[in-house]
Amino acid sequence: MPSEGIELSPDGKLLTNDEIIRLATLFVKSGVTKIRLTGGEPTVRNGIDEIIASLNDLRRFGLKSIGMTSNGLALHRRLPHLVENGLSHLNLSLDTLDPFKFELITRRRGHDAVLKTLDVAMKSSLQHIKLNVVVIKGLNDTEVFDFVAMTKDMPLSVRFIEFMPFTGNKWDKRKMVPSSELLEKISARYPSVQRAPDELNDTARSWKIPSHAGSFGFISSMSDHFCSSCNRLRITADGQIKVCLFDAKELSLRDELRRGASEDQLLDIIGRAVFGKKEKHAGMEDIDVVTNRPMILIGGHPTIRSHSRRAPANRMWPASLLPQTQPLISRSHISAYHTCPSLTHLDEEGRASMVDIADKQPTKRTATAVGRIYIPLIAYELVTSTYPVGNTTVEPSSSREKAKAKARRKGDALTVAQLAAIMGAKKTSDLIPLCHPLSLTKVAVKLLPEALDGESGAQRYCILCQATVSTEGKTGVEMEALMAVSVGLLTVWDMLKAVAGREMEIGGIVVSHKAGGRSGDFRRELGEGEPRAIS
Repeated sequence: MPSEGIELSPDGKLLTNDEIIRLATLFVKSGVTKIRLTGGEPTVRNGIDEIIASLNDLRRFGLKSIGMTSNGLALHRRLPHLVENGLSHLNLSLDTLDPFKFELITRRRGHDAVLKTLDVAMKSSLQHIKLNVVVIKGLNDTEVFDFVAMTKDMPLSVRFIEFMPFTGNKWDKRKMVPSSELLEKISARYPSVQRAPDELNDTARSWKIPSHAGSFGFISSMSDHFCSSCNRLRITADGQIKVCLFDAKELSLRDELRRGASEDQLLDIIGRAVFGKKEKHAGMEDIDVVTNRPMILIGGHPTIRSHSRRAPANRMWPASLLPQTQPLISRSHISAYHTCPSLTHLDEEGRASMVDIADKQPTKRTATAVGRIYIPLIAYELVTSTYPVGNTTVEPSSSREKAKAKARRKGDALTVAQLAAIMGAKKTSDLIPLCHPLSLTKVAVKLLPEALDGESGAQRYCILCQATVSTEGKTGVEMEALMAVSVGLLTVWDMLKAVAGREMEIGGIVVSHKAGGRSGDFRRELGEGEPRAIS
């Protein structure tokens, strides 16, 4: 809670219970398997019991988990009934085991009430209980071992969260304790600590001491972001969709709901929001803490986990999300969404930006590109004829023969073009500003003279160039294949310009197919007249 407090939203701006359930139904039918209600504090919401009961009815459509993130102050009396209604997972926020520090951090009393809620939760039938601890240097970092000790006898998961910047929380990077530093200290005291398995798309990296009933983990949003695997989306209490905790951009689903939007229209808005998601959030120095909401108006820590379920085949949007009281939604997976293209090499302000591939895993990738250079008959004869042997010192008499001799002095046009194409592929990152330098495992280039039947029976002459490039890397080699073909054809032009400089034409350069990588295999259906692969 910011020291100056917050301006409360009028009831008319908040999603109604019926609106929350309508959105929940839409998302679950489209593939969402987990919904978490966050805050603010979800227990202050009128009708929270009925919301959970209504969400529980969605299990028949594939919903597997209903979670809540709470401060625990008023939960211990209501928790048994919420569990009866369908609540299956609980995250309690507790940053200190010291009552005095608790009041300092939360600006209220109630430390005993939170511990009572934890006790009630441990005795309930909840499937999973987690304790969220935001670690702040000089405030509660000395209590880390006390929280770890809680996992000895209690089967709960303590998650240490790095101090994150939001409006009003007086964030200072000097107060942020990197997760790696905490792990080093814990490992020194508990040498037997070992890595614990994490669920798919989990935000926390978990660890376990063999003799302990519970586990602990780290949410390293600042020092070691997990953006590449993050599948969380949030719907705020006033119906705005946020695709990233650290991004101030929002789109209103509430307004569209109240305008009578159809399911497809709502899915379109959600798709636009997801496609605007950045590859990763800004670094610690550049995160927006001015226009982004304070955490109490966003909702919860980023601790939701989801379980994949195939979305209906007719949906072309990211199957995911849903609300809560400050609703937080997690999506199970993202499908291709083609209606809102974006340029990956430009940032949100239109400036050139190199794509970050640090979190990608190296895989075997190949790409093949093809293209043609159209040449006149004289050039075609030159590249397909046998080179003269014997006495070549006789001066050519006609201008045509002189041009041929000049072209021949450059050597075998197709061999030189083949070598140039291979070199071009290897130099792609030097020539294309935002391309990543790659270690290529193979570059294969072929050049083939062709005589094609043109319109009205007339023949056209050309040289087909095909380049196949392979790598074992984090990003594809389409650019390298296209560069090889382009340089190869340009070299043919240079080799033949003495006889055909005014008549040549380069065209039809395309990626014919690729294999490997996150986006999967691709094969282009070539139209009539487009370059075919050389067998």
